[in-house]
Amino acid sequence: MKKYKVGIIGATGMVGQRFVTLVAKHPWFELGVLAASPRSAGKAYRDAAHWQLKEPMPEQAADMVVLDATADIDKIVSSVDFVFSAVNMPKQDIYDLELEYAKRECPVVSNNSAHRHDPDVPMVVAMVNPEHISVVEQFRKRLGLKRGLIAVKSNCSIQSYVPALHPLLCYRPTKVLACTYQAISGAGKTFETWPEMIDNVIPYIGGEEEKSELEPLKVWGKVGENGIINAEAPSITTQCIRVPVSDGHLAAVFVSFEQKPSIEEIKAKWESYRARPQALGLPSAPQKFIHYFEEPDRPQTRLDRELEGGMAVSVGRLREDKHYDYKFVSLSHNTLLGAAGGAVQLAELLCAEGYID
Repeated sequence: MKKYKVGIIGATGMVGQRFVTLVAKHPWFELGVLAASPRSAGKAYRDAAHWQLKEPMPEQAADMVVLDATADIDKIVSSVDFVFSAVNMPKQDIYDLELEYAKRECPVVSNNSAHRHDPDVPMVVAMVNPEHISVVEQFRKRLGLKRGLIAVKSNCSIQSYVPALHPLLCYRPTKVLACTYQAISGAGKTFETWPEMIDNVIPYIGGEEEKSELEPLKVWGKVGENGIINAEAPSITTQCIRVPVSDGHLAAVFVSFEQKPSIEEIKAKWESYRARPQALGLPSAPQKFIHYFEEPDRPQTRLDRELEGGMAVSVGRLREDKHYDYKFVSLSHNTLLGAAGGAVQLAELLCAEGYID
């Protein structure tokens, strides 16, 4: 099949680097353009990136000359079929830049939060709410576009617990408490660049709790005539804590239901859960999305974050609770399912469903 040429804007940061590794070995996509800030523009990628991943820099990327993500827009959009966005800029600047690419008829699949709450911009976890991509047509109609679009993935923290709750929506959850224990790569850091995190826990991540409480309601919303209509329930409260772990976000989740299921019913829903990416045979679709562990000390971050290439969710310790109906723990890989991998799967979905030609 003909491969889609892909641009990565914000290619030098940690999430951008993850995009580079995923696109370089992807069966549908090929690297077309790498772009970043003006200070990186004009340099070979090997010199601009300050590589942070354990996986080696792909050879095909190393000698590519980095373009300026803002000054070279015309050159970028004429060279690619769509772009991934992982730029690190002030939020309004990201909003304006991604919109400029879309207005020039270049589809944008973004890891950033700037457009997450636009009603006609789908915020998609492909294994959870793939039907939301249909609002792309409303976005195009509003702006008079034929190919341009913006589609975003959700915050990485919610993907540690929303996928585990999603198959249980039929029991109408009423309230959720989630405490997330988040890896340092979520801040774009390693232990080498952030030695203060060694033997340390920081009980605050700026803006994370607000995102974690609001974004699930859009993910669980419905497609209406004017975009996504957010769900009204469940009521969600969170605490987000940075812990000394390289990769992987773990959540301790407490939940109550309008119709309380049994433990066996919950496990059966997790075991049987399937979604559109699997039906379409998308390259990054996991064979099994939700893995339940019966062992009392699982899932563990180091042991289980790489399940299904980092695109699965691990769950364990399901039991009844004194104040909520149930409690459990769940785990996802924050830079794969939660960031670049989730955006790649979203791009696959958009391509397979005909939104990116």
